[in-house]
Amino acid sequence: MTGNSAHPVEAAVLLPLYGWPDDPGLIFTERRADLRRHAGEISFPGGRRDPGDADLSVTALREAQEEIGLDPAAVELGEELPATNTFATGYRIYPFVGRIPHPRELDLQPNPDEVETVLTFSLDALRENYDMRRLVRRGVPIHTPTYEIEGRLIWGATARILGELLSRLQTDG
Repeated sequence: MTGNSAHPVEAAVLLPLYGWPDDPGLIFTERRADLRRHAGEISFPGGRRDPGDADLSVTALREAQEEIGLDPAAVELGEELPATNTFATGYRIYPFVGRIPHPRELDLQPNPDEVETVLTFSLDALRENYDMRRLVRRGVPIHTPTYEIEGRLIWGATARILGELLSRLQTDG
């Protein structure tokens, strides 16, 4: 069941940040192409809040473990970024930054039910591949921030969250 603008569904994502501060990068997932929602899209690990989740940071950690096998004990939670909404599916997404060891040191395994592959991109490469684009989604033209990297397009809520993180990192350090 999806929400609407009056009653959005609460969800959380983890922005797994590795290599900070020397050679920072982020982990993303490429969702399976046959999923009902956000099929084939590039996203951060995350999902809907479960009734048993104490708070949304627990949701982000649980979903990252379910989707890519990231042990919550390996994550040092940092700041929570401002929530963002999805326009088509009615989610309100709460992003949490989490510092993690380099992916080479982790045994990350994509959950075959949800995730096609686990992706890693350096922050420098992401910054270099930013552009505002006109996309047509469900017949509606939108002007949106995008990151096109290694033949993959990051757009929508994920691109907006990524832009917020990159902006904060630029001003913080």
